[in-house]
Amino acid sequence: MKKAYRLKTKKEIDFVFANKKSVKNQYFGIHYIKNIDQPHFRFAISIGRKYGNAVSRNFRKRQIRTIISTIQQLLNHVQFVVVVYPKSSDLSFEDVKKSVLQLVDQATLTEKKQ
Repeated sequence: MKKAYRLKTKKEIDFVFANKKSVKNQYFGIHYIKNIDQPHFRFAISIGRKYGNAVSRNFRKRQIRTIISTIQQLLNHVQFVVVVYPKSSDLSFEDVKKSVLQLVDQATLTEKKQ
């Protein structure tokens, strides 16, 4: 995934949190804003230290980036932050994928292909 698709600075991430709409479940939260001026989507992943050690946090972030890359063709004009809660540390990849995709559908971040 290209770095152009990532929210990088604290200012950009704070802007999303300040103007957000959000959807959550017990494992993840997605905070998002729709931005028509932007040609593609941008995202960040937030995962706290209570989740586990650095290896497990980075592993979960890689999994989420992989999930988002599978649906990147459907994501347009949106900035979002995926918040990972510590309760999700016991989930398998398939459960993580199902949970994240369900939240993306709830937030209507994807555009239907015609």
